[in-house]
Amino acid sequence: MDLKIKDLIKITVMVRKLLLFLILFTFTFALFEACQNKPPEADKIIINAKIWTGNDKQITAQAMAIKGDSILAIGNNEDIYKYKHSNSKIIDFKNAFVTPGFIDSHVHLMQSGHSLSSVQLRLANSKRAFTNTIESYIQDKDPGTWILEGNWDHTLWGGELPHKEWIDSFSKNNPVFICRLDGHMGLANSLALELAGIDKNTLDIEGGTIVRNEDGTPTGILKDNAMFLVLDKIPSYSKNQNRKALAEATEYLFSNGVTSVHDMGTISDYQTYQTAQREGALDLRIYSVMPLDKWHEVKELVHKHGKGDKWLQIGGLKGFVDGSLGSHTAAFENPYIDTPDDSGFFVNDESYLYKCISNADKSGLQVMIHAIGDKAINSLLNLYETISKENNLQDKRFRIEHAQHISEKDIARFSKLNIIPSMQPYHAIDDGRWAEKLIGPKRIKTTYAFKSLIDSGALIAFGSDWSVAPANPIEGIYAAVTRRTLDDKNPNGWVPEQKITVEQSLLAYTKNAAYAAFNEYKTGTLEPGKLADFVVLSDNLMAIDPKKLNKVKVLKTYVGGKKVFDISEK
Repeated sequence: MDLKIKDLIKITVMVRKLLLFLILFTFTFALFEACQNKPPEADKIIINAKIWTGNDKQITAQAMAIKGDSILAIGNNEDIYKYKHSNSKIIDFKNAFVTPGFIDSHVHLMQSGHSLSSVQLRLANSKRAFTNTIESYIQDKDPGTWILEGNWDHTLWGGELPHKEWIDSFSKNNPVFICRLDGHMGLANSLALELAGIDKNTLDIEGGTIVRNEDGTPTGILKDNAMFLVLDKIPSYSKNQNRKALAEATEYLFSNGVTSVHDMGTISDYQTYQTAQREGALDLRIYSVMPLDKWHEVKELVHKHGKGDKWLQIGGLKGFVDGSLGSHTAAFENPYIDTPDDSGFFVNDESYLYKCISNADKSGLQVMIHAIGDKAINSLLNLYETISKENNLQDKRFRIEHAQHISEKDIARFSKLNIIPSMQPYHAIDDGRWAEKLIGPKRIKTTYAFKSLIDSGALIAFGSDWSVAPANPIEGIYAAVTRRTLDDKNPNGWVPEQKITVEQSLLAYTKNAAYAAFNEYKTGTLEPGKLADFVVLSDNLMAIDPKKLNKVKVLKTYVGGKKVFDISEK
């Protein structure tokens, strides 16, 4: 009997232990499950915002959680508060309008950075203003210092091209080579021409023009390939000058809400960015695009270093078919109205372009080619189509930079061939002041044909072409939506049938621009997992009167969740 009682006691103790174990196990498992399902802890939480995400699955939101440099979640305030913990920083945006960080798909970054401290001729609207500005700028410069950039526009004073004699009297000790704002024409003074060995006996340049007086002497104006006669003589900038230019360019871009750029630069520019990144001084995201004829060197760089990271990437190549409308070097099927014996020209012939594009494409590099006139665009579309058929094994994302004056028959080919028109809307309200005088009323109907391209299914990426135009996406959106020219002579829009919506314009500066550089999985929209690059604006772009879009201010700019610009701190 005693034995049975002892056995029962042992069994009871064992059952109690088992029950206790099961309870502890269940509690531990539940705790583990709770920890597993607990939302990650956010470093920053944005609340009370009007967020346009660019993500068509969730186009608007009120709040956003950020951890490190990326977005954890996006939704309403209540949803996002789930990511709050004791150290989370709560930022109340007080109903401010937020968009993804703007991506400028076409800048000349280093050149533009240097231009910020160069002579400023963009607003010179008379011969006197032009010459006085240069004379004033040159006074405190050491003898021998080159005077560069400038970005003048001769249409502002009636169309007469400047002449070296305008500036020779006060620039005898300094070589001058100042470019028209489109970068396809420059004015050299006599000293610069002398240093370059250019005189009346200098032979004409294929793909370029040395403008001459009646006796054959150069006027100082050099167009397209002829510009390299002087450009090749200009000393390289120092490392300190480049460092300063990059810093100033970055600050300017951030003030305009630009968080990423596609830089149409050089291998030397890329090396400057590499140095900045090593030194922890690269705050801007850069897709570095290099000259097309350097495709083999870029191929080797990619083989050695890869295509880059979230800050600095390579793999793009930029070439040219023709020049620009304002310089009369864009290539058209028919002549210019004001110069009936002139229809522009190709700066590179088709066989050369085919060879470079084909080799670059086979090397896995992205190709983006400048083409402005209808003849140049048609030629490039044909080249792309041929090369695509020869090598159809990869996602090419061929681009046509500018794509300004498209023949009507070629508009649908962009979508059909999956070619990205990389366009700059500010040019439309700039060129619109005088373009019809050059190419007539028929050709302007498909000039900057934003709506026709979108309606045909093309994916447009927007940029500025800075320093040709301001790197200001707000101005670009205003231009695309209103097409009101800078001279206020087209209040209902220049070629108004090509206007597009604010949302279409925003997509071109964000989601589409990211896609145009193979970055759609990193940037371009505000959604979980992507980099926290965004802009805070003074007004709701979707609600404001379109005519007031260009008055909207960038209040704050964030890159990777870090605030890099705040208008209240300026």
